[in-house]
Amino acid sequence: MYAIEWAWQIASDCYSERSGDAVSTTTDVLKEAKNRRTFAIISHPDAGKTTLTEKFLLYAGAVQEAGAVHARDNRRSSTSDWMDIEKQRGISISSAVMQFPYRGHMFNLLDTPGHKDFSEDTYRVLAAVDAVIMVLDTAKGIEAQTLKLFQVCKARRLPVLTFLNKFDRPGRDPLELLDEIEQKIGLRPTPAVWPVGIPGDFRGVIDRRNGDYIRFTRTSGGSSAAPEELIDATRAAQEEGPSWTAALDNCALLDAIGANVELKSFLAGITTPVFVGSALTNFGVRMLLDAAVDLAPAPAPRVDDSGAERALESDFSAFVFKVQANMDPNHRDRLAFARVCSGHFERAMDVSCARTGRTVGTKYATTAFGSDRETIEDAYPGDIIGLVNATGLQIGDTLYAGPRVAYPPLPRFAPEVFAIARPLDMGRFKQFRRGLAQLDEEGVVQVLRDLDVAEADPVLAAVGALQIEVFAYRLAHEFNAPVDMQYATYQAIRVTDNKSIDRLRHIGGIRILRRGDGALVALFENRYRLQRLEKDEPELTLIPILADTDPS
Repeated sequence: MYAIEWAWQIASDCYSERSGDAVSTTTDVLKEAKNRRTFAIISHPDAGKTTLTEKFLLYAGAVQEAGAVHARDNRRSSTSDWMDIEKQRGISISSAVMQFPYRGHMFNLLDTPGHKDFSEDTYRVLAAVDAVIMVLDTAKGIEAQTLKLFQVCKARRLPVLTFLNKFDRPGRDPLELLDEIEQKIGLRPTPAVWPVGIPGDFRGVIDRRNGDYIRFTRTSGGSSAAPEELIDATRAAQEEGPSWTAALDNCALLDAIGANVELKSFLAGITTPVFVGSALTNFGVRMLLDAAVDLAPAPAPRVDDSGAERALESDFSAFVFKVQANMDPNHRDRLAFARVCSGHFERAMDVSCARTGRTVGTKYATTAFGSDRETIEDAYPGDIIGLVNATGLQIGDTLYAGPRVAYPPLPRFAPEVFAIARPLDMGRFKQFRRGLAQLDEEGVVQVLRDLDVAEADPVLAAVGALQIEVFAYRLAHEFNAPVDMQYATYQAIRVTDNKSIDRLRHIGGIRILRRGDGALVALFENRYRLQRLEKDEPELTLIPILADTDPS
């Protein structure tokens, strides 16, 4: 039986006592929502985020043996890194969704890209979760991308659990890392556990919440759960010696300053419970997974675009935060991922898209487990559902049943890299055009087209150069349409309107194009010309494209 089938069979047993038709009362919706945990893992590249994701699946029983994170030396690739290009490069470049049961709860775990060029994809994912696990490399601490991602967490008031990873390797003093967390990101760290042993000589942890000492044992290749041994204080003092004494001294210091886990301040985004371990060796993974159950919040009412909170027990509503094509190369289909915000979703129910008013088919609703999928019958607030070949759905669309509701749009980032795409084989222009449309809808890049000759060489706009590389790779391998990419020298982009384009077209160094969502944009070859124009002709519409990262 596939892991996804197993997961949903257990899920049904865990929290559904159905007889006949699927339950749908208010009580059932609230009960089911209470048992959901929907969270993302964020980190700087190479901090161990994807490894930790894989180990969560191992401890939950969703996989029998953890695969290697990097596709090197003929080892397996991770469950969450399903694209061929991810396996080749050993990095995550696309957010992955995994749903699995653990301790009577349904987890919706979203693994995100760590590379800065894919930060827009990560930001969209953060709009769909209720909490975040921030993974820090013990040797490196907080890096630039970690800090940038946390700013969005803070803006969205997401509770953050912190995991100091790679403690089995030489690294920095954990007290120093706690100071850095507080100074750089403004969260007060409250260690739930404290390590016994220094980085590189990691023995186990003291659970500061109850005083237990848990000693870990390595497993071969970290492919199975790490055995944990509960050791009493007397024996720990004898066997661990100075490492035990140092750990107790540090725990006493933390007690003295009141750095204790406190649920209310954690949920308010004031403190961050800290866990220590090694995802590679599985040390501390179970304790962090348990914390996701015990500390992370269940789904709460979401605010719609009118500013009102939509109750969990209201009619079904959800919003699309990701569109992905070709997850299954055998079917070449298109999957729209939506976060359920309210109500009870039932497969084949009638739902509408708030943007278009059109009915959306839900007959082939699925759940996801990396690239695997399984048809589901129902879902509740916090769940992530996949709608197969839901034609016309775009990132940010709201789905609803009953009276119309819409949620605020997802942020769009200002592109910084531009390239012109030309098919190498004009005989495959049809495939080239189809690939452009699909990857534009997914948000891999923004495809900008000429106003007068839409089929002319399109301009690709991206946050980073790696997005352009992925775009070219996927066109060649998924759509059989290899392309020649020529980077362009545009320095700035602005959204404009019909009233302004006549004037802008008469100014040199500016090109007017149309974005996939219909918006007009102006590309500037010279940033200083843009600044001069904004100053001298303020009546022109020149709107910056900004990410929604400002908490105000």
